[in-house]
Amino acid sequence: MKRLPTWLEINLDTLDRNLERIQTHIGPDTSMLLTVKADAYGHGAVQVARAAASRVHMFGVATVDEGAELREAGIKNEILILSPILETEIAAVALHGLAITISSTDIAHAVAREAPNQVIDAHVEVDTGMGRTGVAEENAFESIREIAAAPGIRLRGVYTHFPVSDTDPAFTREQIRRFRALIERLRAAGIDPGRVHSANSAAVDGIAEARMDMVRPGLLAYGLHPAGALSAVDAVPIMSWKSRMVRVRKFPAGSSISYARSFVTARESLIGVVPVGYGHGYPFHLSGRGHMLVGGVRVPIIGRVTMDMTMVDLTDVPVPPRPGDEVVLVGTQGSETLTFHDVAAWADTICYEVMCGISKRVPRTYFRRGKVETFKTLLGVLPNHVAV
Repeated sequence: MKRLPTWLEINLDTLDRNLERIQTHIGPDTSMLLTVKADAYGHGAVQVARAAASRVHMFGVATVDEGAELREAGIKNEILILSPILETEIAAVALHGLAITISSTDIAHAVAREAPNQVIDAHVEVDTGMGRTGVAEENAFESIREIAAAPGIRLRGVYTHFPVSDTDPAFTREQIRRFRALIERLRAAGIDPGRVHSANSAAVDGIAEARMDMVRPGLLAYGLHPAGALSAVDAVPIMSWKSRMVRVRKFPAGSSISYARSFVTARESLIGVVPVGYGHGYPFHLSGRGHMLVGGVRVPIIGRVTMDMTMVDLTDVPVPPRPGDEVVLVGTQGSETLTFHDVAAWADTICYEVMCGISKRVPRTYFRRGKVETFKTLLGVLPNHVAV
């Protein structure tokens, strides 16, 4: 990566191992929907989906265009849009062969009008405590019966979602109990619910009764636990974020660094400039907070994070770095490791936001067997040799 000032490294072999470990954990009779919405949490939806296609039954996206992107890339697996759609999007759903989430009977009845003579696969979401989308639990039986009978709808699944599976297993288990009772009632009435699913990453990891017919891992597949805890699945992060030092300079005591002069050196200091900023998705809230890795040690971020550059204090690094030396924002260098959870904590946010916020100006390099397989930049997917 010598030509790159800032880049991501995504290990597709590690993704494959994570998915294998999840499958072993949930057992052979439970299928998997891999969540690849928001560009696979910043990892790159097309590349991740191609690498995972043989391991998973279905992919989960949030928008019609996200599903269409996968179809245009040649992905044949079932694709479920996890967010509600508009009536005006139904024709596009049919065109790309996507499955929809239904949270109201209105959308179910709109299918016959907007996509006449076509059948669209649908999963009904039931709100058992998320308080966001889904048919109301108290009316769920009647709503699902009506949706299943709607012309143009093929009911392929019923699911629910957990708001606190990583922090409140008791609440989650109560959701599961009520949801299972609904499914039993549907089956007793002769209504086939299709695939029954509820488990997000935290539930996949720690709540066995949530696994049902299918699970929906996202963060866990990418190697992180939602709560930052150790994973029973032993998943390993698949993505690192790296940069290079572009300037190293001594400043006397009393020198101000970056916008607003919020940092002033208290001693003669060696200051490094790293070519990454909020324009890359590196959070502005890291200004004066957090660390990067240089020379195998943690160095503090000083002054304001700017659009394209961030400054670090190198004064205490045993071997003074030089321009071109590697800087690790997320990942391992020597015996030190920084995670997306670390960066999120310093920025007072969650790791999902940090990963999803990484700009497309940051090149993605995809590795298999220790070599670059794909290299994606603003110019698109480039030949592998361009990355080195």
